[in-house]
Amino acid sequence: MPDRHPLTIGIDARAAAEPVVGRGRVVQELLRALNERAEACRYVLYARQSWEAGLDARFRWRLISRADPWWHLQAAVAASRECDVFLSSNSYLTPWFLSIPTVPVVYDMVAFDSSMRPARRSMLIERLTLGIAIRRSAAFIAISQATAEEFARRFPRAKGRIIVAPLAAASSVTQPSLTSPDGRLPAPGFVLAVGTLEPRKNLPRLVEAYRRLPEELQSRHPLVVVGKLGWQVGETVEALRLLGDRCRVLGHVSDADLAELYRRCAVFCYPSLGEGFGLPVLEAMTCGAAVITSNRSSLPEVGGDAVEYVDPTRAASIAAALEGLLRDPARRQELAVRGRDRAGAYSWDRTAQITLEVLTGVAR
Repeated sequence: MPDRHPLTIGIDARAAAEPVVGRGRVVQELLRALNERAEACRYVLYARQSWEAGLDARFRWRLISRADPWWHLQAAVAASRECDVFLSSNSYLTPWFLSIPTVPVVYDMVAFDSSMRPARRSMLIERLTLGIAIRRSAAFIAISQATAEEFARRFPRAKGRIIVAPLAAASSVTQPSLTSPDGRLPAPGFVLAVGTLEPRKNLPRLVEAYRRLPEELQSRHPLVVVGKLGWQVGETVEALRLLGDRCRVLGHVSDADLAELYRRCAVFCYPSLGEGFGLPVLEAMTCGAAVITSNRSSLPEVGGDAVEYVDPTRAASIAAALEGLLRDPARRQELAVRGRDRAGAYSWDRTAQITLEVLTGVAR
């Protein structure tokens, strides 16, 4: 690293200006947390458009309008000239072209697991680009221990260079809103499911489990689904239609409305087949929801002893957990208290601290 101060950190910040789900949420919250910290670093944010979030003078946007893959080449050339180290938050391709130490963020290994039925384009890109990125990167940040272990298992060459930086619930979802919730939101007492409609979210099996509930529980606790359409949605849409007026599909909602839905639901059910972290589970816990989730991948790591676990491949397991919690208000309240306590151990400041330690370490 050139002997100059302060450290200049380049960040792929494209996702900050994209719809606030997944990586967009992570990049926004990380930038906010870095902005709140006192380190005398400089940050150059590479993107196609800026995200206006009140970042201070340490942050400078470098906008590049080129399409992929040329964006990565131009960003890498600029960053190699302007920065000491680079955080590749949204691609394994940019590290191919960088001549400064580079740290990609590893969100999950879904692209390498065909049983998850990942989006074809994302699967091809990650499979084609990660191999060279492993050779060229100084370290990797994984968003959970489970993701770090799966990454190391599939790519042993990365062992010893993987650091875990857990995520946290978004402040925009968990803090009290100054705006009133949408009047169209359902009345309290429903079963809530949240997430992009895609195969690994396992909604058809959730529907099958919900249909096994006694009629009187279905009538008192309708199913409410929040999330934008993803890919291979035919099976999910058909399953949801089977429920008729017992199901409301809200699509994408604002953060304020999402927080209100977490607070109003009787049970939050997230039977995902696999996650890199599982932010909706942590958000629901923070808002005081009683949570049911899967007993695999990173989800037990996030939920600890504050949630109910199910086998996501068995509708009977999901149905039993749903019926048990819907009939037991005391247990729901117990999980709400445990969930809030556990969620309090996660913070974006801690995520930012670990990220800065990794970037500073490899720059030196």
